Amino acid sequence: MRVVLGVSGSVAAFRAADLARELMRQGAEVRVCLTDAAQKFVSVALFEALTGQPCLVDTFEEPNRGRMAHIDWARQADLVIVAPATANTVAKIAHGVGDDMLTTLVLASTKPLLIAPAMNPSMYTNEAFQEALRVLMARGAMVVEPAEGDVACGENGQGKLASIPAIVAAALDALQQSKMLAGKTVLITSGPTREALDDVRYLSNRSSGKMGAAVAQAALQLGAAKVRIVTGPASVVYPAQAEVAQVMSADEMLESARAWAPDSDLIIGVAAVADYRPQTRVRGKMRRSAEPLQLVLEPNPDIIAELARVAPKARVVGFAAEPTADLAVAREKLARKGLFAIAANDVSDTSIGFESGQNELSVVFADGRVHQTGRGSKLRCALSLLQAIGAD
Repeated sequence: MRVVLGVSGSVAAFRAADLARELMRQGAEVRVCLTDAAQKFVSVALFEALTGQPCLVDTFEEPNRGRMAHIDWARQADLVIVAPATANTVAKIAHGVGDDMLTTLVLASTKPLLIAPAMNPSMYTNEAFQEALRVLMARGAMVVEPAEGDVACGENGQGKLASIPAIVAAALDALQQSKMLAGKTVLITSGPTREALDDVRYLSNRSSGKMGAAVAQAALQLGAAKVRIVTGPASVVYPAQAEVAQVMSADEMLESARAWAPDSDLIIGVAAVADYRPQTRVRGKMRRSAEPLQLVLEPNPDIIAELARVAPKARVVGFAAEPTADLAVAREKLARKGLFAIAANDVSDTSIGFESGQNELSVVFADGRVHQTGRGSKLRCALSLLQAIGAD
């Protein structure tokens, strides 16, 4: 297992040497990246001698000539740790600022991120810093909270770097999770479908694709070997490491997903597929008139039920967006479609679900179990969902 340890400019930087050593005792290959400020407290020579690996500082350093180190290290790592993490470094990562090797590397990484802050207690409780921390946690970062006690400036409060055993335990837990889907292929349907009325108009829904993108990112963080997404038209950005097929209609989504389904270990039907389509599509553009317009609609195929049929060895999970917290309809869908589990969310709550960055899922299993993800970012809900489904 490979760990990138980022060290930023805190007095606690000297403790990163103990952290690196303990991670190595646990079997990790540790590569260290220092900020300029960290070099005021510790040196490149210290970590290179300790780990037997190159230690990076400058953005343009290339231990292997012709290879961009921030990309290689980000891709090769199983876990990225920033410890100690200063307020400055946390804020930059949260806001997408990559102005040194460490922040650039973190931004290039899709692997789990573990942050162990260390700073003055007043800085730690500052609302701006706490907001930056919340942003990173919403994106799936894990935080080992600082301990209470005397800090370097002489004040007392919560701000001391957490104990080395606590950080190592969190790292090992993250590394274990990052292997959960190792070797697995995950297929995700995402976004809305569009069912054409004519060459201009269509029937669709409010799905943004955000939940599908979150499930894809979660699958990658949990170590999936291959993530495939079949998506209707959505403005969301899907992870670059995923293989994406763009479709429009339910028929097109089914065709693409069915081709990938037999090779999949997990199939997650996040897409909000239109239940009906026009029986007749008008070529050109329907013209306005004073007379009422009647549309005859016919059912679309049940995509997730068909995928469960053609991939009987896969764990197939559906989504049920319902205007109620009652799980009766979700349970009926689960049985009728022959699914492993179904994730229900209450779309009558406008603070979650469609177009929101938040969600709350009740995952109902075929054996009767119910797993609650709790309310949080869609990525955190996706991680909770995949961890509940498991990979065994």
